Formats: sequence, structure tokens, C-alpha cells
Amino acid sequence: MSLYIKPDWFTKNVFNPIVAVMTRAGISVWGSRVLRVRGRKSGEWRSSPVNLLTLGDKRYLVAPRGQTQWVRNIRVTHEGELLLGSRVESIRVVEITDDEKVPILRDYLKRWKFEVGMFFGGVSADSPESELRRIAPDHPVFEITPQS
Repeated sequence: MSLYIKPDWFTKNVFNPIVAVMTRAGISVWGSRVLRVRGRKSGEWRSSPVNLLTLGDKRYLVAPRGQTQWVRNIRVTHEGELLLGSRVESIRVVEITDDEKVPILRDYLKRWKFEVGMFFGGVSADSPESELRRIAPDHPVFEITPQS
């Protein structure tokens, strides 16, 4: 069974809207962006606040809540847009294999554990590699490449 942790009332109605408004105003909250992806069935744009992780010269989107709608949509389209204020960046993504996720998940948890740690089943940035490997299938990760 695929992991999906539905946002609670506070996250859905208070936290995410505040982060989205700030991001749309051009204020990145700890690397926040608004991700826009076309719906896999409707073709309509769908928006979600995300944390953009930069690791070395690569950038990633991590789904701490698992198989979210944005994950399902981007797996079909392989593209979307990242918004920060009036800046719109067209992106393409490639999904990362579970074996490649460990350093990415570790870095993601170092940066955003205070915000998303509860979705990782007690695993933290300081957990052994075996624990990060165990949870890797539950948390999709996508490498971002500029859209040509």
C-alpha cells in the first residue's frame, strides 16, 4: 500500500495558505515555492506549496506526505512550474530511485525536520542509512531540470 498522509485542518486551511501567499508575494519561506502541475485527468493547473531542496548543483522536490496528488500528476506530465513571486520557472523532473534517495532524504530532514519530521515515522537526518533506506519507498523524490 502506498503511503499518503492527508493534511490536517491546520495545515490545509492555515499553514499551507500562508506559505503559498508569502511565496506568491516573492518571499521564500525556507526554500518554499508553489509547484504548479497539470492534472493528469483534467489537464487543469493544480498548485501545491513545496520545499525546493538544493544539494550541490542539483535541485529536488521531495514528497514528505507520500503519494500526493502533485506526485501522481507529475509522474504523468514530467513537467510543471515553480513559482516564487512573479517569477515562473518551467521545469522537467526525473524521479529518483529508492537507492539514490538516502543522501537527499537526509539533507531534506536536516533542513525541514521541524516542519515535516512527523511524516517520516521517527526517522531523522541522524538516523542510520538502513532506516533512511527503509522509508525511501514512501517518499517520492524528483530531480528538477530546466525545461528546454
